[in-house]
Amino acid sequence: MAHAGHDDDAAGDGGHSRENRRHHDHAITATQANRRRLQLVLGITLTAMVAQAFGAWISGSLSLLADAGHMLTDAAGVAIALVAAHLATRPPTRARTFGWQRAEVLAAMVNALVLCAVGVLVIREALTRWGSEPEIQTTPMLVAAAIGAVANLVSLLLLTSSRGESLNMRGAYLEVFGDLLGSIAVITAGVVIMTTGWARADAIASFAIGLLILPRALMLLKDVADVLLESTPRGIDLDEVRAHITAIEEVVDVHDLHAWTITSGVPVLSAHVVVEAGRDLDRDLECRVLDGLAECLEGHFDVEHCTFQIEPVGHVRHEAAVHG
Repeated sequence: MAHAGHDDDAAGDGGHSRENRRHHDHAITATQANRRRLQLVLGITLTAMVAQAFGAWISGSLSLLADAGHMLTDAAGVAIALVAAHLATRPPTRARTFGWQRAEVLAAMVNALVLCAVGVLVIREALTRWGSEPEIQTTPMLVAAAIGAVANLVSLLLLTSSRGESLNMRGAYLEVFGDLLGSIAVITAGVVIMTTGWARADAIASFAIGLLILPRALMLLKDVADVLLESTPRGIDLDEVRAHITAIEEVVDVHDLHAWTITSGVPVLSAHVVVEAGRDLDRDLECRVLDGLAECLEGHFDVEHCTFQIEPVGHVRHEAAVHG
């Protein structure tokens, strides 16, 4: 088995270690910045949640209570994300060669499942309340909802630049964005109740908040499933990868081509690469092919962590039947 970029056996091991350290150091830098943002968002979210829960208690508004409950799950999600971000900074070991980078995937899964449960509960309670028109105090309802909206807007600004870096950060961004929409729905319901006296607007706003939660949670859950099931990463077309590899001089075929994701932003790829018949598999040939493969994959597909096995024509007959 040869790793792209190896020059000799000793250098190969050193190159592999340097590459792992480089990826890990880059991940630590990004994770530390994300952790600071998440800590700020957690403090803001908890403060706004307490204000909304108090406002819901005074006003009797279900939509405000639903929004406060949503913010509570967001705060729990951010706390889980912080733990995952801390674990992701731990170095690789012999037992965990990629460190704890997948901890953020597990954290995102927990967030998604909790969001699904909250969405269903909010929708059920909104349908239950539709048949009644409780008295709602609109002033505390509007004040608490406005506090929540401002808090969510500030949190969104903190998370905007990092929302594409990992499933955790994307999950946190989506949760806060949903909270902002929920606060807007509560404010709208409060204005309707204040001006028309139609208390069912509160149930409608609660139902809308539940509908906002569920699709985002299901989308996040799908992304988590793709990582855990080792689906081909988005943006990588294996047919195109195969075409690029076989276009390299001396390469005649490729099989056992696999691409998957360790965690957000860390795609990896492996393949068995067949060189033309009649060529001796000396170290110079291996190095030329490996250099070409590494340059191709990193340049065209932004995949830096690749593992290749260089083999002669006919070697596939000696491999297990499960290889494809």
